[in-house]
Order: sequence, then C-alpha cells, then structure tokens
Amino acid sequence: MILAETERLILRRYRQEDLQDLYEYLSDQEVVEYEPYKPLTFDETKENLQWRIGTDEMIAVALKRSHKMIGNVYLGKREFEALEIGFVFNRHYWGHGYAAESCGALIRQAFANGVHRIYAECDPCNMHSWKLLETLGFRKEACFRKNVYFWKDEHGKAIWKDTFVYARLNGDT
Repeated sequence: MILAETERLILRRYRQEDLQDLYEYLSDQEVVEYEPYKPLTFDETKENLQWRIGTDEMIAVALKRSHKMIGNVYLGKREFEALEIGFVFNRHYWGHGYAAESCGALIRQAFANGVHRIYAECDPCNMHSWKLLETLGFRKEACFRKNVYFWKDEHGKAIWKDTFVYARLNGDT
C-alpha cells in the first residue's frame, strides 16, 4: 500500500520482496552505527522484516524509477497527539536528499492529519541526523547527558550515551 509519493520516491508499507534490500542496509555497520542494534544477519533481517510488515509505524522508502527499497522512516505514535520520527537509509543513497524528501512528505502529511508535535531523539555524534532534523525545521529542545546505553564494555559496565531531542510543532515554519 502506497502511503505517499514524492517526485522521486514512493513511501509504502513493507512487503516480503523487500528482504534483500532491507538486509543490504541493516547488515551494514556504518548504517547502524547509532542504532540500538548491531548489524543484522540475513536470518535476523527475515525476522525483522516480518515485524515491519506487521506494523504501520515503519514506512519503506523506494525509488520511483527502479522500485528499489533504499531505507525507512519510523513514525511512532505517542501520547498527546505526538509522533516520534526516525530514519535509516542505505549508505549507497546518502547525500542525495532522499531522507529529507521522504521525511518532509510524511511530516506534512502528519500535520495535515492533525498531529500536534513530532519529535526525534539522536546521538549528538550523529551530525548528519541532527543537521537533517534542523533542515526539516526541527528545534533542539534538550541534550540529555549520559541518559541511555545500548551496550556494555568487556567488564559489563554500561557505555552511557548522550541524547539530543529535537521537535517540531504543527504550524512551525
């Protein structure tokens, strides 16, 4: 099911045929560097794809010209008419404006449907993500110091990370 289209992209639900394209980027260490998971194996990607097919919060981004699925946007429903946005794209398609184009279309659609606030959390070291959020009109609201960890070191101690929180309100320009 197509959710939105842009000049170059189709934003749609995941389907079984996306397995190889999904594996291509979820198995890439550079792509998942700031994600709360390690690169996935092919079998882990198969399982992950079933979850993506079963949820309406994960949106596949495909090129119009070839139908290749090149990434995803996450739009998670939160309390108080809010959404959380996130994005992960195949490294071979970085730098072409696809993330901005797809996120922009989904943000406009969400606000047109009455969403009050969209926010994102990202690692301060992930400059490309927070710069994209700023390009999309998001404002930095907070920097939480050492508030989360995904991994532990060889001694079992948490590797704490900081978090930037960005948000945009319906009506912000």
